[in-house]
Amino acid sequence: MANGALTGGTAAALDEVADRHGASRGQIALAWLLHRSPVLRPTPGTGSLAHLEENLAAAAMRLSDEDMSSLR
Repeated sequence: MANGALTGGTAAALDEVADRHGASRGQIALAWLLHRSPVLRPTPGTGSLAHLEENLAAAAMRLSDEDMSSLR
């Protein structure tokens, strides 16, 4: 996830999807990874309880076909 350092079209698409879901870029990136593969289990590290809760909330997010298409 490049520590949030995405640029260009990818960053714009990520921001748009995040805004639609009221989520952070990190949550959308995790939700995207989980949606892409039923066997992939990302393990983001954090030293913050707030970030851990944000990461866990990403698992419950449901991205639409439109969302997935714009994130490619």
